[in-house]
Amino acid sequence: MYLDYHDHEWGRPVSDDRRLFEKISLEGFQAGLSWITILRKREDFRRVFEDFDFHRVRRFGEARVLRLLQDASIVRHRGKIEAVIHNAARAVEMERECGSLANYFWSFEGPRRFPGIVATTERSIELSRDLRRRGWKFVGPTTAYAFMQAMGLVNDHIPGCRIRSEVTRERRAFRAPSA
Repeated sequence: MYLDYHDHEWGRPVSDDRRLFEKISLEGFQAGLSWITILRKREDFRRVFEDFDFHRVRRFGEARVLRLLQDASIVRHRGKIEAVIHNAARAVEMERECGSLANYFWSFEGPRRFPGIVATTERSIELSRDLRRRGWKFVGPTTAYAFMQAMGLVNDHIPGCRIRSEVTRERRAFRAPSA
């Protein structure tokens, strides 16, 4: 499962708003846990958060939060569950302001050269600060960088990784959205 994720998803450029919202939400859930834990529960997260349709998720109320806290198929952390709902409302605001989440997130695209093995970069710190300024939760610099890596805003496949050149070609061919 992890190898399939690495080979077919991680680092490949994404411009679909739902996938972007899903990934930033899942990165928030991952804080303090291993990514494989979240990856194994991803389909359940998609089910309970209505495929990360942020227009729908923003309407979740306390009754839904209580149901989610009882659902053992996901990570049952009240703060993280409430953050996804809260961030969904921020995503709708961002969509109105920027045209799409993709327009916003791709404005933080990182350098095309491999920065080495790091947990944050200047761009991830900037992204985290701006998201928090906009009211987002569970989006610290490390979470922001993991999101940037996963969604292709940077190519952190290490030199020598058999997938790195493929992802590099995809990033070159990808036209980042802009407002």
